[in-house]
Amino acid sequence: MVSLRDRLEDFYELTKPRLSFLSVVTAVVGYLSADPTRDFSVLFSLLVGTSLAAGGAAVLNQWLEREADAKMVRTKDRAIPAGRIEPQHALLYGLILSFIGCFLLYKGANLLAGSLTAATVASYVLLYTPLKRFTTWNTLIGAIPGALPPLIGWAAAEGRISTLGWILFAILFLWQMPHFFAIAWTHRKDYAQGGFVMLSNADSNGRKVAVQAFLYCIALIVSTLLPVILGYATWIYGTIAIAAGVYILRPSIAFLRESDRTAAARKLFFASIFYLPALLVPLVLDLWLL
Repeated sequence: MVSLRDRLEDFYELTKPRLSFLSVVTAVVGYLSADPTRDFSVLFSLLVGTSLAAGGAAVLNQWLEREADAKMVRTKDRAIPAGRIEPQHALLYGLILSFIGCFLLYKGANLLAGSLTAATVASYVLLYTPLKRFTTWNTLIGAIPGALPPLIGWAAAEGRISTLGWILFAILFLWQMPHFFAIAWTHRKDYAQGGFVMLSNADSNGRKVAVQAFLYCIALIVSTLLPVILGYATWIYGTIAIAAGVYILRPSIAFLRESDRTAAARKLFFASIFYLPALLVPLVLDLWLL
């Protein structure tokens, strides 16, 4: 008999806590980068609402992809394909989390924050998830909901979105591309087995994937300098942004070499993980302290 603790852990893992945590962190970055109201209740609503909505979207994503997940090595042991959680229970769970998350942002912050949260969930579940089976453009389209959390935080702080908010959106959007291309190449056989249409599956030697990852890294580095160029941040942050850019650019260049491609993809993936906090924390500190 399955224990209550094991069952609760399954429901918790359905929310993809590490991925959901990224959404919460970037939403808080957007909030702190704006002109916050300094109202703890708004920040509380942002933290809890974003957590619930991101978790709900992750659950609904897995509910929709349960058959594909059962075919892939890295996902076949997830709670739904493994039979530990019934699909209808997961569906209800995901809907409840998503609704409460959006409602909290609407009531605790404002209409714009709540609407952006709802748009994030809807575009992730209803647009990105099904498109993974039909077009390689899914990665580009999926980066949109992934980049919306900073706008949610900005909207919660100010009730509107200004230029710096859109720059944060651009940074998150562009960052996801080399991050996901590295994942797609590393797990290309698994994605093919699951029936997903990824660029890495249609690119036998990986050159197209590598070139796009490199070009998006270049665009990302340029976007990170816009806060300095437009006068929102100082060159103290700008210097850190350049150093972080060099850090993520190096594995993307290695990714271009066919002989080193698989190893470079893993290095690019890990570099992208360390890159984001190394960039965003100095930006927030620069905006607040200097």
